[in-house]
Amino acid sequence: MRKLTYFVGSSIDGFIAAPDGGFDFLMAHVTEDYLPHLAAEYADTLPTAGRAALGVADGPNTRFDTVLMGRATYAQGLSAGLTSPYAHLRQIVLSRSLTTSPDPAVEVTADDPVALVRKLKQEDGLGIWLCGGADLAGRLLPEIDELIVKQYPVVAGSGIPLFRADFSPHTFRLTDSRVFEGGNLILSYTKTSDDSSTD
Repeated sequence: MRKLTYFVGSSIDGFIAAPDGGFDFLMAHVTEDYLPHLAAEYADTLPTAGRAALGVADGPNTRFDTVLMGRATYAQGLSAGLTSPYAHLRQIVLSRSLTTSPDPAVEVTADDPVALVRKLKQEDGLGIWLCGGADLAGRLLPEIDELIVKQYPVVAGSGIPLFRADFSPHTFRLTDSRVFEGGNLILSYTKTSDDSSTD
């Protein structure tokens, strides 16, 4: 069965974006030793334009072949003129307010996220990447099999959190950690099999 992975950047205090949705304050901490690792290990999660700039555009997908985004996350790319930010993946935007897709390569759906993910997990293919944002991650928390946090060495104070959800603890086990000279961390967690809070 395919897995759902929430792969996301975060401040030390757990914010994935500023209150207005911007994340430049995180990107300011992408260091020389960190970016090559992302390109080598997580090229599937780089925007298509970024893959080309880093010379990995022609590489095959190795981790993910599908990306899920909420409307606000997708809007960040739209504001920069990117109607198909991850053209190397199947792109699905979950939104009740966006009724039509601005790009034929992007699917827009108002379907229940949990039902959609359960259906996607039954299909053949690579992993499913949950790109964001907080509301969608909160709704999909019971379905998240793996959490990979790219933690940047900055404290935001406030903003958009990793998850927006009702109080319902879910247990994850740290399976890998990578520390970079510039202070960046990549922390990988897997949902524990005895997590009684799952559906």
